[in-house]
Amino acid sequence: MGLRRSDLGTEIRPGVVRPSSTEAAVHAALRGRRFRPGEFAVEGALLLTLLVALAVLVILIADVASNGWTVLAHRPRGFLTSPNSTFSFNAGVGQGIAGSLALMVFVIAFAFPLGIGAAIYLEEYARDTRFTRFLSTNIRNLAGVPSIVYGLLGLAIFADLLKGVTGGFSVISGGLTLAILVLPIVIITSSEALRAVPDSIREAGFGVGATRWQVIRSHVLPSAAPGIFTGTVLTLARALGETAPLLLVGALTGFFAAGAASFTEKLQGPYTSLPTVIFGWSTQPNPDFRQLTAAAILVLLAVLLTINAVAIVLRNRYERRW
Repeated sequence: MGLRRSDLGTEIRPGVVRPSSTEAAVHAALRGRRFRPGEFAVEGALLLTLLVALAVLVILIADVASNGWTVLAHRPRGFLTSPNSTFSFNAGVGQGIAGSLALMVFVIAFAFPLGIGAAIYLEEYARDTRFTRFLSTNIRNLAGVPSIVYGLLGLAIFADLLKGVTGGFSVISGGLTLAILVLPIVIITSSEALRAVPDSIREAGFGVGATRWQVIRSHVLPSAAPGIFTGTVLTLARALGETAPLLLVGALTGFFAAGAASFTEKLQGPYTSLPTVIFGWSTQPNPDFRQLTAAAILVLLAVLLTINAVAIVLRNRYERRW
């Protein structure tokens, strides 16, 4: 009887079964790992980079906390509610927090519906053509454009060209600029969440006679909701920390008073945000503003961590539900 090779990769002789080299390697890997200097060196280098990155992060947070905790401990309520001021003992981040919240309203109102809608069209309706691939490629390229470029775009369009509607350097211009900045990221994260939904879910809906929109609304979107919510909330955190584009479209770093302006006038009037307040304080020659800068950074970190926690809660909630 001649030599045969079975489907399991073993050499079969009359009365003798010998494992092949592949099967022997698998058995050796299951029994235990052999010491390989190259793999050990790579693993050690990766662990070292992780430890160095964590050490730098811990040092930065400790330095900021040590400098800013004094301000938060002495006047926590006053620091969070007081407006900006040229005097360090009166300055607070109240205007910055209010301005950031107003800007985030524009991001939620414009970037999220447009981004999710565009992702649904690209993934569920658009055909795989050259034009569709061209759009997808450009959207991914736009996500990597520096934020200062979007600031220039907002300066040219919202603050100059549409000055009659936005009021020029105003909350509307800043909010629309941030919405355009994060729009490609919203589209990409939503598209990835929709693409992760198994095709069997769509096929099951079509099999019972549902229309395309019914399948998307009742099956695809609920399944993709955890990924969409996580991506959009993290995108909101990205927009909250932006500074450069807001400086170009008129965000103030010093004190200003809105007075008795109406709601529309406030939207078309001067504004600031928490990151721009931090930037303004960091440029002050007075050493007392260094502690204020550190305290404002702690407030910004707390807000960002809260947003990330909300993203995790939403993701876990919808994963359990669906």
